[in-house]
Amino acid sequence: MFKFLHHQHRHHASHGEHHGLRGGGRGRGPKMFDAGAMRYIVLQLIAEKPRHGYEIIKELEQRSGGAYTPSPGAIYPLLSMLLDMGHVVASADGNKKLHTITPEGEAFLAENRQFVDAIQKRMGDPADARDDLRTLMHELKHAVISQAQDFQSNPQRLDAIRAVLRRATAEIQGLE
Repeated sequence: MFKFLHHQHRHHASHGEHHGLRGGGRGRGPKMFDAGAMRYIVLQLIAEKPRHGYEIIKELEQRSGGAYTPSPGAIYPLLSMLLDMGHVVASADGNKKLHTITPEGEAFLAENRQFVDAIQKRMGDPADARDDLRTLMHELKHAVISQAQDFQSNPQRLDAIRAVLRRATAEIQGLE
């Protein structure tokens, strides 16, 4: 969807290489961010205003035009990592944790401003996501599943789906 695979940016000195965090589990959509890009955008969201994990999930969904909803399994470990790095602090807010950026987190964002801005720009234009291969494959999978659900009462539909998939596979394999 959004292509963040080979960007040059500065790493936090004690952090090293990107962590393998990804969003989009359990039918939520294709992976939007590479292994490290999400930490920048989540930190930016927290810099804008202190946030709970659930608020971050909803804000990412809203900013991507509904094209992406990260799973809690992607966001909460990331928040823990940002806490460990000293980029955010968490305070109790009822039964939730409210995350606030630290001066170190602000400095990290400032050092990586160009990269953060590029991520935000791509998130702000989800229209280009419609033609991304991951998104198209995800849409195809859901179309097949929804049309095939009634295969026991309509075996002709299942045969037609198989034929379409075979033709598509053959056509793609025939590309030069």
